[in-house]
Amino acid sequence: MEQKVLLTTVNKAVNWAQSNSLWPAIFGLACCAIEMMGTTASRYDLARFGPEVFRASPRQADLMIISGRPSQKMAPPLRQVY
Repeated sequence: MEQKVLLTTVNKAVNWAQSNSLWPAIFGLACCAIEMMGTTASRYDLARFGPEVFRASPRQADLMIISGRPSQKMAPPLRQVY
């Protein structure tokens, strides 16, 4: 009985953590993308605030970060992805 209670509590904690963490998708342009890569390095450790890994697909992401200045031709596709 005690194992079931512990597992249920752990499952609730894991589900809560997964539902409240951010999964960002990054659209890096020029030098700003290099700065965004640096935020996931060990010095700043962005993972302690929730976002573990930058996602490649907007379908897997909760947040889209556009680091840099998009051009006039990039704006319509970015709006469509958003």
